[in-house]
Amino acid sequence: MQFSCTCLRTMRCRHTAALYGIRSKFPVDAIKFQKVYTGSLPFSNSASKLSSPYKTLFSGIQPTGVPHLGNYLGAVHNWVKLQDQYSPCIFSVVDLHSLTNPADPETRRRDILDTAITLLACGIDPSRSILYQQSHVKEHAELCWILTCLVTEARLKQIPQWKEKAKQQKTFSFGLISYPVLMAADILLYRAEYVPVGEDQLQHLELCRDLASNFNTKYGVDFFPQCDWLLSNVPRIRSLRNPEVKMSKSDSSKKSRINLDDDSETIRLRIRQAVTDCTGRVFYSPDRPGVSNLIDIHSALTGHSIQEIEQLSSNMDTGQYKLHLADIVAQALEPINSKINELRQNKDYVERILEEGRLKATSIACENLDRVKNIIGLK
Repeated sequence: MQFSCTCLRTMRCRHTAALYGIRSKFPVDAIKFQKVYTGSLPFSNSASKLSSPYKTLFSGIQPTGVPHLGNYLGAVHNWVKLQDQYSPCIFSVVDLHSLTNPADPETRRRDILDTAITLLACGIDPSRSILYQQSHVKEHAELCWILTCLVTEARLKQIPQWKEKAKQQKTFSFGLISYPVLMAADILLYRAEYVPVGEDQLQHLELCRDLASNFNTKYGVDFFPQCDWLLSNVPRIRSLRNPEVKMSKSDSSKKSRINLDDDSETIRLRIRQAVTDCTGRVFYSPDRPGVSNLIDIHSALTGHSIQEIEQLSSNMDTGQYKLHLADIVAQALEPINSKINELRQNKDYVERILEEGRLKATSIACENLDRVKNIIGLK
């Protein structure tokens, strides 16, 4: 799962404004928020014309292993760009969500730290953004319970992702069913207005909007905003071994993906081994998912259009094109790989960043949850 949030709505609170060192010639309470989003937007610099530094943007990523190329191109690479358009950005390692996947405690601890390391290596800047571990901000779980009391089991079982996972398991925990409620709590806790997600998460965002509306209606308030989603313009990156499915950390075949901590030799090998077809020419087509997936990767990393890539590759067969693309991917990811290795030798620094992020996130979350408790009569 990937979804996204940044919070400045709580700039109405002088304490929060002071926390981030925000200065204004106007009183903080006088800052006005105007909704400017009108539809699905790609993650690109063009979005900066439509976004305001006083809008909320949140993003979360599950710590279920080192993020792979699909995570990077579909989400993380764009989060780095969003730091130039919003201030601050809030990025969460959503470890509570990962409990729906089996893992031993030591593996989970390692994956949490590796995910944080990878986000920093990709360019998440703690001086401009808040990076923290979800479970260390207890308000997520508290708001999740409050929202759970506003939704029925039948509503949750309508969500397609749950139906798909339920087919794959004979038994399942209630955590799998209520997963979207926790996702809604993650978003609403910071009163997010923009949530970058993939198309497969739109049903979850619809539930979040429903819960926000149900809460506001039930208690006669206008507290939670109706969040809007931002869809990436990068096509879903698919498995290198089975291009009919998306690239996934849960795939049993290591050849199916490129992890961001893979060295250059491994990256080149993975691209060379990628499944294509018997046609020698390089061109994009729905009937050629393997080759089209490689072209999507090429386009996302270089910014070249599909037509430009087809023209540049017109004198290559698919084998030669794989070698060419392997060099491009290896060169693009080498700085990230190097930074990951560097940060793994400085885990104290990473843990300090997460702790600083926890304090900042808690300041915002605590204020908003206190207001929720006042609204519903718990205070």
